[in-house]
Amino acid sequence: MGKLLLLLLAIAVVIYVVTRLIETRGHPFRRSAPRPGPGRPGPPRPLGPDDDPDFLRDLNRRRRQKKKDGEE
Repeated sequence: MGKLLLLLLAIAVVIYVVTRLIETRGHPFRRSAPRPGPGRPGPPRPLGPDDDPDFLRDLNRRRRQKKKDGEE
């Protein structure tokens, strides 16, 4: 009975190691996912209206214009 358990344990260890090697593609016991290397950066992200200086400048201009029109 003891030999059978040792055999099953040995088979389980072999299966674990083989599975681990296949998962990590030859880098056993790697802790984290591979990081992307330096390369071309992705396309620029679109700016929201609150991040766009032209939009904010125009918004301030319109607000001042409304305030000026309201005072007269």
